[in-house]
Amino acid sequence: QVQLAESGGGLVQAGGSLRLSCSCAASRYTFSTYTMGWFRQAPGKEREFVAAISGRTSYADSVKGRFTISRDGTKNTVDLQMNSLKPEDSAVYFCAARLFSISSASRDYGYWGQGTQVTVSS
Repeated sequence: QVQLAESGGGLVQAGGSLRLSCSCAASRYTFSTYTMGWFRQAPGKEREFVAAISGRTSYADSVKGRFTISRDGTKNTVDLQMNSLKPEDSAVYFCAARLFSISSASRDYGYWGQGTQVTVSS
């Protein structure tokens, strides 16, 4: 019912910026109906919440002030602007979607993209 595809990952030096984008194709409900989230997973670690957006936004403490989530209803995309990147931000970043309100729990999201690798070198 919902297909998500991330893009924009890559290799960047510490202090640099990257912008991730996720395109959403939804067959049953309109894009605006979904809460969109970004999660990340580093090797050997659990998947963790990064940011989410519905009518409001929510951020993990570790990225507040550095990352900005936004959505474009005309393009059905959700972006994650990442500034002041740190080596500990290195991970595979996943886009996710769910109906209803914002959640920071990955188990609450039923739709996931394949992920895009972000590597921050020191």
